Amino acid sequence: MTDGEAGDRAGRDRRDRQPPGQRVEGAAGAVEVSRRANFLELFFDLVLVFALLGVVSRVVVDLTADDLTQQWAGLSYVVVLVLPIMWLWTTTSHITSRFDPRRPVVQAMVLVTALGVVFMASSLPYAFFERGYAFAVPYVLLQVGRPLVLIRLLPECAQRALYTRAAIWFALSAGPWLVGGILLKGEPRVGLWALAITIELVAARFSWPVPGMSRQLDSAWDPIKTHHLAERYEQILLIALGESVLALGITYTRAPVSWAGSVALLVGFATTVLLWRIYYYRAGQVLPEAVHVAGDRIGAGRNVGRAHMMMVLGIVLVAAGYELVVSHPGGHVPAVWLVVILGGPIVFVIGRIGLERVVFNRVSRSRLIGIAVLAAAALPLAFVPPLVAAVSAFVILFGMAVADARHAWGRPLEAPSPLNERPRSGPEPWRL
Repeated sequence: MTDGEAGDRAGRDRRDRQPPGQRVEGAAGAVEVSRRANFLELFFDLVLVFALLGVVSRVVVDLTADDLTQQWAGLSYVVVLVLPIMWLWTTTSHITSRFDPRRPVVQAMVLVTALGVVFMASSLPYAFFERGYAFAVPYVLLQVGRPLVLIRLLPECAQRALYTRAAIWFALSAGPWLVGGILLKGEPRVGLWALAITIELVAARFSWPVPGMSRQLDSAWDPIKTHHLAERYEQILLIALGESVLALGITYTRAPVSWAGSVALLVGFATTVLLWRIYYYRAGQVLPEAVHVAGDRIGAGRNVGRAHMMMVLGIVLVAAGYELVVSHPGGHVPAVWLVVILGGPIVFVIGRIGLERVVFNRVSRSRLIGIAVLAAAALPLAFVPPLVAAVSAFVILFGMAVADARHAWGRPLEAPSPLNERPRSGPEPWRL
């Protein structure tokens, strides 16, 4: 084989590994073209709706229990269940961003992952006291098995080294996942699962370090993948908001008809709309371009992931809160319910602040004030019915959205300005 033929073959191999619809930046000055999520990725997102809905239903059962200890334990259940589900979505999205999703092996991975999520979600009503293995075993098989498959398919490169290190860490975290899911129940299981997901998230934060192995970087946020992965995070926020509406509608359908329940439905839907508005204006609209022009794409990408995990967690809490309010709009509001009703918006806004730091390198004063007001409202709202507490949370969020609108009124649309912004070239198609 001649040098020219070898070069042509290497070029074809590189193109095969790239997702369709993109061109690589290089000396010739090629421009990045965004690849939209394909139908298989969107199908996987729909499966995630089932999982998040299962988390909400599982948590509401604990929050409405007669045992006060079980009610407060339900809050820890939210975190321990949402984080692994979101982490599984994140690792899957990184795979479809790194590799061409038209390849049969990548499609098989996504479909098998979707099936695993279905098994995990079906176990949620019993996750901490009975069928914990149905949650832990599919999760471990997916997180350990997929890197092993990719290692066999990849040549010696940074990606293969990355997945080798990741497989080692996932195998390490498999111990607490399986011991907790098979041998233990109740709080010990919750503790071990919390330890397992913490191990994985911390290891990923430091690029899966393994003594004696090279820590070559191969980020899913490199220039040719930035837009696709940023848009995937935008889509998962929309999916989470859709789950919130679905949970609200199902609860209202099952609850006795009353004017208070109808008001709770309206307020819950309006709150979901506000969360969408607060997210997408303006940081959510220009997120792909912000990460693309950031001086440190890898750091920006990590912060984007953390921010979206926080916001999805907040949306799940908001959905659980409105299930409670629609079903029990009157009477006394238990303290743990108040934490959910007010804490959901607080967690969401904290995540939104993290996103704003990535996109505009600042923190809006209105968001900090909104968090402070939500927290301060807890004391007076402890003496009102759940519906009044929910309406109060909506009013505070509405004030935050109004403050955003007033700040932007009469001004041109703001361009992203991330930390250590790289110089832009060419037109700015993201200006709306």
